[in-house]
Amino acid sequence: MNHKKLFRIYREEGLAMRRRRSRKRALGTRRPILVPDKVNRRWSLDFVSDALSDGLRFRVLCVVDDCTREALATIVDRSLSGARTRHRDQATQQAGNDCL
Repeated sequence: MNHKKLFRIYREEGLAMRRRRSRKRALGTRRPILVPDKVNRRWSLDFVSDALSDGLRFRVLCVVDDCTREALATIVDRSLSGARTRHRDQATQQAGNDCL
């Protein structure tokens, strides 16, 4: 049964058709994400978790320069404590900038 026939039957029976809601629209204007134009302006870090074939889980901390997409530090361990994640500070000093 197509939508026109269904609408006619609803109208004959005095029933109300359900109306679809319109999409919500974003309020205001959206600002584009600025891409850094120089090296060491902005860094990103991310934790990645995975499991080996024998079931052992491991985590990876990746520190990436957003301009060059260069991996500044990659730390892999079964569990990353606060002391291990401070390794990123050493990577910051090696790059000569205190941004993160």
